[in-house]
Amino acid sequence: MKTLADLLLLGDPRLYEACAPVTEAELPLVAGWVADLDNVMNEVRAKYHFGRGIAAPQLGVMKRLVYLNLDRPMVLLNPVLTECSAAQFEVWDDCMCFPNLLVKVRRHVTVTVRYHDEHWQPQVWTVHDAVAELLQHECDHLNGVLCTMRALDQHSYRWRP
Repeated sequence: MKTLADLLLLGDPRLYEACAPVTEAELPLVAGWVADLDNVMNEVRAKYHFGRGIAAPQLGVMKRLVYLNLDRPMVLLNPVLTECSAAQFEVWDDCMCFPNLLVKVRRHVTVTVRYHDEHWQPQVWTVHDAVAELLQHECDHLNGVLCTMRALDQHSYRWRP
């Protein structure tokens, strides 16, 4: 079982790599990956008091897998943002890979994501506001993009109080 000690931190070159798709043949591996993601997210929540989602590459699993736990656990395999609203908003983003740093970014207010669930069933989900921001953040991880790379300007960083 992976723990907080396995979480990749800012500067690890793997965080800047694009991930490979999860294949249907890899479905037997997904439950183990999700258990690790859930465990680490719970450790982050206990230590830092935040965490709604985590992407597989944050634990060095270079696969297109996002795990969310909002009101219930959700597994998104090979998520693709298919529609993004023209309307955007600014938000102080945080990341488990640099838990004490906040970065001001601009995100779409509404996004639609297509993905496969853990049973390999295709799904479509449209979300708004905070969940839309979260999904954009996690999908960025799958493409090797960190919120530090989306900072509005050189003054868009602050230490978590």
